[in-house]
Amino acid sequence: MRSALPKVLHEVGGRSLLANVLGAVRKAGATATAVVVGPGHEAVAAEARRIIPDAVIAVQSERRGTAHAVLAARDVLAKGADDILVIFGDTPLVTADNLARLRAPLAGGAAVAVTGFRPADPTGYGRLVMADGKLVAIREHKDSSEAERMIALCNGGLMALSGRHALAILDRIKDDNRQKEFYLTDAVALAVEMGLPAVAVEVEEDDVRGINNKAQLAEAEAVLQQRLRREALEAGVTMIAPETVFLSADTKFGRDVTVEPYVVFGAGVTVDDNAVIRAFSHLAGAHVGEGASIGPYARLRPGTKIGKGARVGNFVELKEAVMEDGAKANHLSYIGDGRVGENANIGAGTIFCNYDGAQKHRTEIGKGAFVGSNSALVAPVSIGDGAYIGSGSVITENVPANALALGRVRQTIKEGWADRLRKLKAAGKKKAPSGPS
Repeated sequence: MRSALPKVLHEVGGRSLLANVLGAVRKAGATATAVVVGPGHEAVAAEARRIIPDAVIAVQSERRGTAHAVLAARDVLAKGADDILVIFGDTPLVTADNLARLRAPLAGGAAVAVTGFRPADPTGYGRLVMADGKLVAIREHKDSSEAERMIALCNGGLMALSGRHALAILDRIKDDNRQKEFYLTDAVALAVEMGLPAVAVEVEEDDVRGINNKAQLAEAEAVLQQRLRREALEAGVTMIAPETVFLSADTKFGRDVTVEPYVVFGAGVTVDDNAVIRAFSHLAGAHVGEGASIGPYARLRPGTKIGKGARVGNFVELKEAVMEDGAKANHLSYIGDGRVGENANIGAGTIFCNYDGAQKHRTEIGKGAFVGSNSALVAPVSIGDGAYIGSGSVITENVPANALALGRVRQTIKEGWADRLRKLKAAGKKKAPSGPS
């Protein structure tokens, strides 16, 4: 990947490759999960436990092949299970349905089941070798004959093993190949030698698409976005230009939501019924209430909660903020670390001054309050219910309910000052004229 970040921690659909895989595992109903990591990969282990807290972390101390990696979790395998699924952490498009289909042959008596797919270009992929319609071996590309390289059905990598036979098969795998590695793919031929059935389950290429570089990461993102958009549209979301909308794997929509073009949904976004997300908005870690209107050009950062019927307009940014039902911030404002009460109005150019250079502080706006345009609210500060803040004010003290607060310099007018300035400029002088105070 040419990155300091471990491969499986790169993201598609707003979550890591590993999180996508473990999400499919959890959805498929796995009762126990072991994640095999290399030495020193604490970040990968932490991500695994974040998704599945009781996951067992097994360390593969040496890189001696895929079967060697599976056997790094021997203690887990030895506890016994009906079925054992082996999945790679860099296949983020695998689905719970793929895993269910892979398990199904085991219930029918198969000892091994593997995924197969038919790529447009099979170069580099292992081939599924069939005889009399039965799977007899998987041959790695570099170890295959010219005839075997003509086989169109390729190895998808995912494998299911019967719990009764898994360790017996895995322990028979040897490193007698060009790479001197223990290939998991040898499990098929060994099962056949033991008189145990092996089965191929054909899937789509995208389902087993692996990630080895940034180009493949982008390709996987494109495939996942297509899936997510289709799911959203089928669920009743209106997307005017779906190809311009980017979703996260965990984006949740209510009924009759409308999403305009060029909207980005980061991780952790929920949009309730009848809400409208207007063009060029960016949302992450936010909850948009029923019937609310967001954007255009709005940014909702993590911790934002928008109430029922609330309005967030163009060039408004919120962070760790609550807009209660019916509240409005229609233009050009920053609302950070605060709460805007029901039906309150935030005027254009209003800023919540939440950071003092060392700590964040909160601003509380009461129900029905009116904050005039171009106001700066210096936190910590609270504005009472129904209070008014005059336009252009800097508010540094709490304002009682139903009060008017003004925090600006009194206006001064100097008659004729502009004419005198222009005359001085015309005469080539630089000093501005003085006038009565």
